[in-house]
Amino acid sequence: RTKNIVLFGEAGAGKSSIVNLMAGRDVAFTSPGMQRCTLQWQDYTIDFDGESYKVFDTIGIEESGLEMEEYLVAVANAYKFIKTLDAEGGVDLLLFCIRAGRFTAALQSNYRFFYEFLCEKKVPIVLAITNLEREQKMEDWWVREHSIFPRYDIHVAGHACITAANGLDGRHQQLYEESRIAIRELVKENITGDHSKGWTGGNNVFVSLVRALRNLLVTNTHIRKMNLIGQLTKRCGMPRETAGQLADMIEQGEVRVDAA
Repeated sequence: RTKNIVLFGEAGAGKSSIVNLMAGRDVAFTSPGMQRCTLQWQDYTIDFDGESYKVFDTIGIEESGLEMEEYLVAVANAYKFIKTLDAEGGVDLLLFCIRAGRFTAALQSNYRFFYEFLCEKKVPIVLAITNLEREQKMEDWWVREHSIFPRYDIHVAGHACITAANGLDGRHQQLYEESRIAIRELVKENITGDHSKGWTGGNNVFVSLVRALRNLLVTNTHIRKMNLIGQLTKRCGMPRETAGQLADMIEQGEVRVDAA
């Protein structure tokens, strides 16, 4: 059975390069000019060591926050993302990608958004720290810097210190090959392999996620209910009655199981 990995982090952290590193070939490409929206994703099926994985390369939270229009687009993305994950059987591993030397306010927001709200702390989460090709030993970075994560209340099951920069020569290419082994081992050691134990999904998670988006990110938290309903019906193809129920739940902070 294919196991599902949600790969997330800020723009520029090297998520697509990590997909290619794991795959052992170029399967993911990034376009600098592409419009980037929170919870937009691209999925890739990759195979290594006799297992098949589907990696959801997902745009996480940026430091700048969201204007109302961006929030409404992110709401639609959240709905489609959760529906897709539900259809694929859930999430087996969260892979949080961070660029060394670049810690922003979005570090904790991304962790909470994906680990607490999307996966309700039920799915293992691991860290991949990129941009370490200049280190003498890449793991030295973790020895020096790991204490920053508990300070942000970030706790993970494992980590890999890597470079995802391919095409460099000599020693750098050796580090790249070492990084491929490290990231694959990180995945194999921590992935659950049993959807039923972790992922819940459904509208409860959607409501929780959308409320988190608003509370963590939105510069103007007054979102008109009619705008929300319009977005859910137009972009998500949701019946108006269901959209109204969910909009009420998002507004009131209540999660009811009966809105389907």
